[in-house]
Amino acid sequence: MGGRLVVVGDVMNDIVVAPRGPLRLDTDTDARIQPRPGGSAANTAAWASSVGAPVDFVGTVGSADADLHADALRQSGVTPHLHVEPGMPTGTIVIIIEGQRRSMLTDRGANAALRSDLLGEELLDGAAVVHMSGYSITKDNSRGAPIEMMRAAKERGVLLSVDPASIGYLTDYGVERFLDDMSGVDLIFPNLDEGALLSGETEPDRIGAVLAERFPMVVLKRGAQGATLHRRDLPPVEVPAPRVEKFVDPTGAGDAFAAGFLARWITDHDAEAATRNAVNVAARAVMLIGGRPPV
Repeated sequence: MGGRLVVVGDVMNDIVVAPRGPLRLDTDTDARIQPRPGGSAANTAAWASSVGAPVDFVGTVGSADADLHADALRQSGVTPHLHVEPGMPTGTIVIIIEGQRRSMLTDRGANAALRSDLLGEELLDGAAVVHMSGYSITKDNSRGAPIEMMRAAKERGVLLSVDPASIGYLTDYGVERFLDDMSGVDLIFPNLDEGALLSGETEPDRIGAVLAERFPMVVLKRGAQGATLHRRDLPPVEVPAPRVEKFVDPTGAGDAFAAGFLARWITDHDAEAATRNAVNVAARAVMLIGGRPPV
C-alpha cells in the first residue's frame, strides 16, 4: 500500500495512580503516582511509530504545555500537527489502576476545540489510512470536526479506521447515532464491552458477525484471550495473545493494539499478519506504566 498513517484525536496529560493497597476513603492511601503524556490517539501514534510506521498526528493542546507535547511526539518518531487553543488547558486524565482494571477521571480540555481544517489536503494526499479515536467522535464533536474529517478522507479515497474507545462515552453519545456516523468506516477496533454495546450481542462470534454487516473489517480485542479478525464473506480468524510475564498497567493496551495492526496493515494489507502484530504490541504495552512506549 505505502503511504503514511495519520492519527487524529486526543492528546492528554495522564496522571497514573497505582494504589499500594485498597483505597481508604476520607484518609490517605499510599500510591505510586506518575505523570505521563497520553491520550488514546497520541498513544496510538507513538506505538505505531515505535514499530516502524511513518506517522502524522493531528490534535489540539493548550498553550502552557504545547511544546512539551510536540517534543514528546517527535521523540517517539511522530510528526506532530498540533493546534494550540489559547485559554484552554490540555486535556487531563487521572487513571487509577487496580489490578487488571482501571478507572479514569477525565477533563477533555483543549481536545474539545478540535478543528476540521487541521486535516488538510497535504496530509490526506500522503495518507494510507486515517485513524480516528472514538473519544474525539463521542466527546469532542460539538463543532462537527471529527465527522467532517472522516468525510474529507473518504472523498479522497483514504481508508478509515476507528477505535470506539469508551462504553461510557458511547452510551452518552448514543449507539445508533454512533453507528450511523461511522457509515463508510473501513475498519473498527472494539473490545468485548464496546462490541457488545454496539452489536446488542454478548457472544464474541455474534458480536463480530453483527458488526461485520456494517464494517468491512472488525478486529475484536479480547484482552488476555487475544483477538478475533472478522471480515465480510470470510470465516473469523482467532489470534491468541502471547504470554505476559508481568502485567503492570492496562493503560494504552488498546491503543497499542490498533497501532500494531495499522503499522503492519499499511505495508501490504495482510489483515491476519496485522492482527498477530497487534496482539504482540499490546502485550508489550501492559508490561509498562503509562500508555506509550519508552523513548
